[in-house]
Amino acid sequence: MTANPAQAPAVGVVGGGLAGLSAACALAAAGCRVTLFERRPFVGGRASSYEHPGTGEIVDNCQHVLLGCCTNLLDFYRRIGVEERILWFDQLTFVEPGGRRSLIRPSWLPAPLHTAPSFLAVPSLRLRDKLAIARAMSSIMRRLPADTAENFLAWLRRHGQTERAIERFWKVVLVSALNEDLDRVSVYYAAQVFRESFLKSAEAGRMGVPAVPLGELYGAAADFIRARGGEVLLRASVEKLEPAGQGLRVLAGGRERAAEAAVLAVPFDVLARLLPPAGEFHDIQVKLERFTTSPITGIHLWFDRQITDLPHAVLLERTIQWMFHKSLLLDRHAVSQPETGSYVELVVSSSKSLVEKTRNQILEMAQRELAEFFPEASRAQLVKATVIKEVKATYSALPQADAYRPETATPWPRLFLAGDWTATGWPATMEGAVRSGYKAAEALLKSVGRDERFLVPDLPARGLMRLFA
Repeated sequence: MTANPAQAPAVGVVGGGLAGLSAACALAAAGCRVTLFERRPFVGGRASSYEHPGTGEIVDNCQHVLLGCCTNLLDFYRRIGVEERILWFDQLTFVEPGGRRSLIRPSWLPAPLHTAPSFLAVPSLRLRDKLAIARAMSSIMRRLPADTAENFLAWLRRHGQTERAIERFWKVVLVSALNEDLDRVSVYYAAQVFRESFLKSAEAGRMGVPAVPLGELYGAAADFIRARGGEVLLRASVEKLEPAGQGLRVLAGGRERAAEAAVLAVPFDVLARLLPPAGEFHDIQVKLERFTTSPITGIHLWFDRQITDLPHAVLLERTIQWMFHKSLLLDRHAVSQPETGSYVELVVSSSKSLVEKTRNQILEMAQRELAEFFPEASRAQLVKATVIKEVKATYSALPQADAYRPETATPWPRLFLAGDWTATGWPATMEGAVRSGYKAAEALLKSVGRDERFLVPDLPARGLMRLFA
């Protein structure tokens, strides 16, 4: 839809992460004259890439993946024309120290039984572990548990989970999905991850991995905004916002810009500095003080030879949790293994134990553990390496955190909030960020007399799961 430029509202979006990009692109598509302010020299926020000065390589700040159940994120990718740059996988490979592999993949059985044959066959779990997991899954399948003060680890133990089941199944999935330890995770959001991805349908559980650097993926969003008459201002840190008549004034880089409405799509700690400290924003400021964060560490390793044939793998019972074989993933046309070299990224979610460790300590640990899963890594020469720590990677989805996640609207009628930490109904994920951006865009347009819908429905339940929808 393209509006008459004379009638198109001028709107500002502060923050070029996924929340801000999704809001800005939705507003641009609706005919608004969008100005996006981003303090960094690139867009993407915590999902960005850049040329690393120590290696000369283009690296993502951390590996990002999505699932088939991320309907709004996929809608955003379709909107900006990058849907085809996602590689999809139906199979998860779990690798134990020593190299033994377990595969979980869908079958012809209806949901929620579609992964049952492969799950029952995995060697990493014993029969007692599998029966315990099945009982807990049955409880989640019927309904999502209430979000109480209980953490998910306590819930698992109350539901008879074995230590092996916790370590080799629940922990490996949830710590990666929610970036927090099980004894700090909301029962509701932990259960939501499994219900939406593992149980609802085979399509919901498919895993997508970008086949291009994140900078290329989300740079398309900036192009989308510019192509519709908008501006994307990089290195434009916003110092102040204030009401101006029915609209707002945005002060960035010493320049003032007028906007009929605006979206603040910045991290919660940045928001606390931008909003007035008291008065009408007092309640929001009090909520922001209650947030805590959890770190993610990405370990990038370049070897002189191929160390595995797997494009990705879940790594069990060690510090490193995921291996992504970037040499394969970043070339979607590759039909054979790389002739020379192997670039892998190892991910450690909720990496609190690594925050204070040095680069060399982390690299020594990573190489030692990687060789336990893939022996060829011990024979390969490490050509170069880097460690990237996102100390405040995500907010922590603690029990009852929804009590202080703010809504989109603010006390100023033309100012709206977006971010994965706002009240989206989802945890700290890319899907949650895009949902927040779409919600903010809808609310902003409503404030200027326009009724538009951007949020798309969840994937429907399939098979027997329709009985519990």
